[in-house]
Amino acid sequence: MYGFYDKNLLIFILLLFCFGCSKVNSEVKVRQATHADDAWYPGKASELSRTVDSYLANVKKEPLTGKVIALVAPHAGYRFSGQVAAYAYKQIQGMDFDTVILIGESHNYRFPGAAVYESGIFRNPLGDIEIDSSITKSLMEKSSIIKGNPEVHIPEHSLENQIPFLQRTLKGFKIVPILIGDSKKETSNALAKALASVIKEKATKVLLIASTDMTHYPKYQEAVKADRYTISALETMDSDIIRERLKDYMGLGVDDLHCMLCGEEAVTTALDTAKALGADSIKVLKYANSGDVPVGDKTKVVGYMAAAFYKSDNNKDSKKNSHEALDSALNKEQQDLLLKLARESIENYLKTGKEKRLETQDQRLQTKQGAFVTLSKHGNLRGCIGHIVPVEALCDTVANMAVAAAVDDPRFPKVTMDEMKDIDIEISVLSIPKRVQSADEIELGKHGVIVKRGSRQGVFLPQVATETGWDKVTFLEHLCYSKAGLSKDAWKDKDTELYVFTAQLFEEAGH
Repeated sequence: MYGFYDKNLLIFILLLFCFGCSKVNSEVKVRQATHADDAWYPGKASELSRTVDSYLANVKKEPLTGKVIALVAPHAGYRFSGQVAAYAYKQIQGMDFDTVILIGESHNYRFPGAAVYESGIFRNPLGDIEIDSSITKSLMEKSSIIKGNPEVHIPEHSLENQIPFLQRTLKGFKIVPILIGDSKKETSNALAKALASVIKEKATKVLLIASTDMTHYPKYQEAVKADRYTISALETMDSDIIRERLKDYMGLGVDDLHCMLCGEEAVTTALDTAKALGADSIKVLKYANSGDVPVGDKTKVVGYMAAAFYKSDNNKDSKKNSHEALDSALNKEQQDLLLKLARESIENYLKTGKEKRLETQDQRLQTKQGAFVTLSKHGNLRGCIGHIVPVEALCDTVANMAVAAAVDDPRFPKVTMDEMKDIDIEISVLSIPKRVQSADEIELGKHGVIVKRGSRQGVFLPQVATETGWDKVTFLEHLCYSKAGLSKDAWKDKDTELYVFTAQLFEEAGH
């Protein structure tokens, strides 16, 4: 009798265990929305749809000449960042994707590597979105740093807040939710490599989304300055440069600046994956911060950005024509137009906070090309910022870098409107950098030089050698030590990369 009851008791316990496991599994499989509480976004389906649709209706789709591979979108409460997010999602409205890979950094847990939500569904007021378990499984097989860890996803808002925008712009898609837990370069690199490999193997139509806000908690003007600096770093499309520049800016000791990008490694992961899939261009679609909305506080703000990484439509002939254009010097009329644009861009920004754009049919000025804008006051440097590699049309590069040199150069205070009468503007339009194997190939006065080793990089424009009178050794020592933070003789090391470029230099006459 004792054995009989013992056996039945065992069966009863096993049944309870099975039912208990089934209940736990069902809770894990269905990830309920944890932020549909009206503070983050509306909890009722009708109101949520109306809210997202109203944001999208306020945005015009940007004419991107290429295939969108990845988006960057903010993840704060919709009343703060929803309108900015709409600029990203407007680009994909009505497009066809099989899978959307959402990448964010965990706000609630720290853990090594990256965590995927392996299978099941994400549920919110607008319905259920299925997890693409075939991709999550393949990712975990590709890299040991990627593990199934649904628990860390439960309280996380950064990915959840993206989904209603996807539901109102796309149809018939699955998602792959990924959270990065340690903010390490090694994790980002391994995850990007695994993502690119799996996407290529699956041969499916995939969209990447990096979820991030920008500066956290400085005053309004400090946030704008820091965020513009971050945007200029992103436009290099070089993850190492982005990391180094953001680290340098954080080291300036700006009051109440807690971070530059709260999803920094999410962005670098999406960028490196997108580049492996063919992305060669970036378009920043919108910038604003929490101080720009009626409920915002300008004494303590968070920045937001929408951007797209895309593969341009340039075919072989257009690329050939582009390189031919880069080889042709700008004529006097084009030089004067760019100098005028630089000055007007700065003055317009100082007066209105808005950037000026040049409407031109001149194909030479619309060609993507790197450029630096240098500001001087009474013969002394007052600001200098530029893009080495081509990331946008030359006229846009000049307009953006002119404003950046005036207000974003961390070495100087922001230029004021009263100063503009004393400011002289110089523009250096750059050729595409070319790798050289030896310092013997560098011609001082003709070549600008880039030194790069790991994540550290420094650049001198060609005129530096002329203005300083340095010999080649002194020039390279200063470049390595002062600009790249390397040892003075790092240029001699086989692991250090040297690149040269030329520049067409022109400045305002008689100003």
